[in-house]
This record gives sequence, structure tokens and C-alpha cells, in this order.
Amino acid sequence: MEKGYKHKIELKVRFNEVDMLGVCNNAVYITYFEEARLEYTKEMGLIPEKGIFEDGNLYFMVHNEVNYRAHAHYGDELEIYSKISYIKNSSFGFDHLVVNKQSKEKIADGKGVIVYVDPVTRKSTRLPESFCEAVKHFEPSVQILRNEREG
Repeated sequence: MEKGYKHKIELKVRFNEVDMLGVCNNAVYITYFEEARLEYTKEMGLIPEKGIFEDGNLYFMVHNEVNYRAHAHYGDELEIYSKISYIKNSSFGFDHLVVNKQSKEKIADGKGVIVYVDPVTRKSTRLPESFCEAVKHFEPSVQILRNEREG
């Protein structure tokens, strides 16, 4: 396991994810990060029993960032590491790292910001304390950057 990360998924670069040179397309990494975030959330126990869209909570992705360090190629087995690195009032941030499983070469790293949104007003709103507590339990090193005011 990569230092500082306790969650990992493994993916294999598929044919439809590469260009004519067999190199993984740069946009595919955003999809890898999204899949990793979903699995992370499942492992944390935050997916409702009835399903991900059935509890009325809305979370919007508002920022993605990818730094490309090396190329992944068709057939490469990748390890995608993820963690929630901080929690603010209405948003939280993910860090991601992509490593080639065989060579251990770091292929890419990235960040994402997710905002909790009121389902009626569609405006950002304060994250529930239960969410923060669940993250702190799963990811003890998370930075809590909340203040007392709403939003």
C-alpha cells in the first residue's frame, strides 16, 4: 500500500481507453478517480441501503485535477489509491494516486473537490456531522477545516 493511503482499487487499461499508440487517454484518469471515489465511499459505509441516489443527498463534483507522470498502456494493471484529505464546511477533497502494479511507477496523481448540495435550493450547504464523523473514523489523518458558520 502506498504511504498515506489505506484505500486501493485495481483496474486494467482496456482497449477502448487507449489511443492509436496504445497509450491511455488523459481523460480516462478522471473516470478512474470517479470509480475509486465510489468504491471508497462504499467501503466507508456511506452508500444507503436502498442505493446511492435514494437518500436525497446530493454531492456535486466541482473540481478535478490530474498530473501526468508517465504513460499507462493497453493491458497495464493499475492501482488507484484514494483518500479524503480534508473536510471544509460544505466541501471535501480527495487525493488520488495511480501506480503501475508491476513496475510500481507512479503514472498520475490528482485531486478532486466535492460539494454537498441542498436538494431543494441546489445551493451548497453544511456537511452533516455524521458524514464528518464517518470520514474521521475511516481516515484519521483527514484535515478538518470547518468553522462555525454555515456553508
